[in-house]
Amino acid sequence: MNSIISRYKRLFFLTSISILVVLISCNSQSFYDHNEKTPQLWSSDDTLHFNFEVTDTINPYNMYINLRNTTDYEYSNIYFFMQIHFPDGRKAIDTLEIFLADRNGKWLGKGMGKNKDQQVLFRKRGRFPMSGNYHICIEQAMRKKQLMGIKSVGIRIERTQ
Repeated sequence: MNSIISRYKRLFFLTSISILVVLISCNSQSFYDHNEKTPQLWSSDDTLHFNFEVTDTINPYNMYINLRNTTDYEYSNIYFFMQIHFPDGRKAIDTLEIFLADRNGKWLGKGMGKNKDQQVLFRKRGRFPMSGNYHICIEQAMRKKQLMGIKSVGIRIERTQ
């Protein structure tokens, strides 16, 4: 009887380890993934900062914006100003628009209740031109100076094959 229980314990342990390895390997493409909470009233003066180091300038990467909003947000879209500061001091500035609801007012993204999460691709198979430390700044760029209903904004960078 103890032998059977011992085998089941060993089988359970090995199965658990296997599942853990699979879950970790499913996320192995993620190079950088960080979210910043926004203030309850997110002002256009409140800049979010993201820092990461790049050593691989050969392989392509997909870059995403992670966004969590509530159904209290009063618009169907949001604009961002994004600055990418390169290791050599140069910078690039982009304006991004993300749709949070469709034309009928139905919220996009995943989640139940008031919170909705989206991950939006904004650069597909891009390459970093040089190795070193990169810094990304994101500001909300809506006409209203303070926004309510945006919970967090993030950057996710994945290596592609």
